[in-house]
Amino acid sequence: MTRPEEPKIDRPLTLHLRGDWGTANLHRICGWVAQELADRAGPGTRIATWNSRGSADAVRAVGHGEVDIALTTPAAFVTAALDGRGIYAEEKFPQLRALGVLPQRDRLVVAVHRSLEITTFAQLREREPVLRLATSVNDGINHVGLAAHAILDRAGVDVVGWGGRFLEDERPFESLDHVLEGRANAIAHEAVMLPHWQRFAPDYRFLPVEDDVLTALESDYGWPAATVADGYFPGADAFRTLDFSDFLVVTSRDLDEDVAYAVAWVLGETRHLLEAQYHHLPPERSPVTYPLDPPAMGRTPIPLHPGAARYYEALPAA
Repeated sequence: MTRPEEPKIDRPLTLHLRGDWGTANLHRICGWVAQELADRAGPGTRIATWNSRGSADAVRAVGHGEVDIALTTPAAFVTAALDGRGIYAEEKFPQLRALGVLPQRDRLVVAVHRSLEITTFAQLREREPVLRLATSVNDGINHVGLAAHAILDRAGVDVVGWGGRFLEDERPFESLDHVLEGRANAIAHEAVMLPHWQRFAPDYRFLPVEDDVLTALESDYGWPAATVADGYFPGADAFRTLDFSDFLVVTSRDLDEDVAYAVAWVLGETRHLLEAQYHHLPPERSPVTYPLDPPAMGRTPIPLHPGAARYYEALPAA
């Protein structure tokens, strides 16, 4: 079976990538791509990875030409940047293109402590409990804070108006610690594969997001809904909520076509190097959902760069 041709770029490259805060999955992916790309580029190639928050800041960095390639999550949130919806209403970035998508099966979920005796958003609105709700900062950049507040606002949940408060942080670990250490009695967050959720899930009720809220979020911003499987959280039945899946590798249409092809080739043909770093975890509990499937990696929520499309089109038929 013939595989797509391995790239060879004779000239030296100078590229700027943008990952995450420094120790999470997006930086790891940048390191992998930089290593494999440099091996196939000319002598003197230099590839830098800049710190990032992996959210709207990464998208804007590509849109403004500050970096050549960035990773952001969830993948579907980038679609609003193409035509200037939501947080991109003041400036749109139709020049954005994708090099591939790396799977992370994630959800943004809302949960409240069982002592509140609440199982639905309707009950939440009716009883107006005092919530100490852990989530991420809502600053127009952090996708978690953005999505959490969008769900709560559209569901008619007024945390502050009901006498409660938000416990806001940048990364999920701080938010999960608020729950585990009793500072919070509610949470709206993602990274559901982390083991912290399994520890406190028996004491919490996970609230299905109402259909009209999910439909409006998809219509307005392109944010899809998804299901959390029965028993994924101990004692919790299956429920619908906001999909928060996948890492999108974003560039602009200005990236050289041979470089775009080479990055896509690295993603698909050297995927075992990334997969090996997660094999100690079951796929459904891993921050990268392996095994990686190159054809699926080419099904991106924004248009593929032509160079990347050339790689995915060259894949053998299933």
